[in-house]
Amino acid sequence: MKLIAKYKWEICLSIFLAAIYFVLRLIFLNRLPIFTDEAIYVRWAQIALNDASWRFISLTDGKQPMYVWVAMVLMKFVHDPLIAGRLVSVLTGFLTMIGLFFLSLELFKNRTVAFLTSILYIFYPFSQVLDRMALYDSMVATFFVWALYFSVLLVRKLKLNIAYTLGFIIGGGVLTKSSNFFSIYLLPFLLILFDFREKRLRERFIRFVLLAVFSAGIGYGFYSILRLSPLFEMISTKNATFVYPFSEWLQHPFTFFAGNFKGLFSWLIQYLTLPYIVLILTSLIVVKTFFREKILLLVYFILPFTALALFGKVIYPRFIFLMSLMFLPLAAWGLNYLIEYAQRSVHLNIPKYFYAVIITFIFILYPGFVSLQFAYSPIIAPIADADRAQYLNGWAAGWGVKESIAYFKKQAENKKIFVATEGTFGLMPESLEIYLIKNKNITIKGYWPVDIFPAEVLEKAKKMPTYFVFYQPQHQVIPVNYPLKLVFAVKQGNASTYYRVYQVISQK
Repeated sequence: MKLIAKYKWEICLSIFLAAIYFVLRLIFLNRLPIFTDEAIYVRWAQIALNDASWRFISLTDGKQPMYVWVAMVLMKFVHDPLIAGRLVSVLTGFLTMIGLFFLSLELFKNRTVAFLTSILYIFYPFSQVLDRMALYDSMVATFFVWALYFSVLLVRKLKLNIAYTLGFIIGGGVLTKSSNFFSIYLLPFLLILFDFREKRLRERFIRFVLLAVFSAGIGYGFYSILRLSPLFEMISTKNATFVYPFSEWLQHPFTFFAGNFKGLFSWLIQYLTLPYIVLILTSLIVVKTFFREKILLLVYFILPFTALALFGKVIYPRFIFLMSLMFLPLAAWGLNYLIEYAQRSVHLNIPKYFYAVIITFIFILYPGFVSLQFAYSPIIAPIADADRAQYLNGWAAGWGVKESIAYFKKQAENKKIFVATEGTFGLMPESLEIYLIKNKNITIKGYWPVDIFPAEVLEKAKKMPTYFVFYQPQHQVIPVNYPLKLVFAVKQGNASTYYRVYQVISQK
């Protein structure tokens, strides 16, 4: 009870921030249309839940299985599979917020800075986007942040229990996505925080090296679990789709660097927003203390960011999310400086904590507006242009999926129907299978390509009501000889394209 009384304000503030986090992440959680990758991951989790032999199903597409395993568990308790998948990101985002709190506290030894970091994370538009989607990236960031926190503890305390805890976290990270290998590659840079002035320097240095190797070994040990699957090699194949292998990169080492860097940097600026950028610059330029800690955070951003710009073949904004989080403790340190400066310099007849509330509110106002707008009306939210194109204004965004699911359920109430889809992997047919696969009156099958109308679909139309779903841009104009009658069409965000459901006319 004495402990509670001592930290009552911190406890109350923690509960308040947790409540704000969950409100902002959970409101209108189903308003965003299902994204192509979400459909794939949720369908994998659904299959893995119902068939133990497919627990490594993500390896069929070269993806690690940790996200699928967690989503699979939540699906036991949440009726809507997509919401279950998105709740994984909501929960991992909350763990990221806690991890940033402890990371900031450990680096800057200031509880106020730690709380400010959590506040900045809550209203960070980038985290609002990815914490609300059934994608890997929120979970990837969780492991990255916690791995850095325990890495800092390791270099400062040199304890075995910290080393194996770090190893477990790294292991979970590399079972989620290959980008978490940065938690291993960046371990040598923890020497930035190593105290070279203490006694027994050589002994302590050797101890750090051995403990770091031990942690990395545990991480690689976890990763080796994937070798039990014959599909393990698919990971490197998939990685080569997004990142140039070193041998290929040597043929054009800097050809794509400038373009990649420009794109990644513009997305970073769009998500950080001007208020956060001002706080980051304040921390780096104006505040002179904790130099080494700030350098470490910059290293954990700059090196992965540069590596992605150098080796990236196909890049998206979400790839820089984990490294962008390194700016939030810096921004919080800058915000704390401005609050303390105002408390010293501005003499108003108000309590000191009012300065903190007012200044913090000023700097989170616009990011908070963007975050709230993304939840309430995502189609007009000013997020990164590339994400708007993917998640909201194109064929990859599942506008029309909800309507088609409701329509097919109604049509199959008392008869069997056949649903054909344009595409065999991705948004179609996975998004329909998630909700309709257990309906015995509905058969779903994907076709690709559909430059020639499938004869099997014509045969099905002779036996039962048959429908065809088209959604990709190259088939916005259907050939006149296709025996189709439009049932309904849904505009794909602000694009000039439509998601369409046709009924196949029987050719007897």
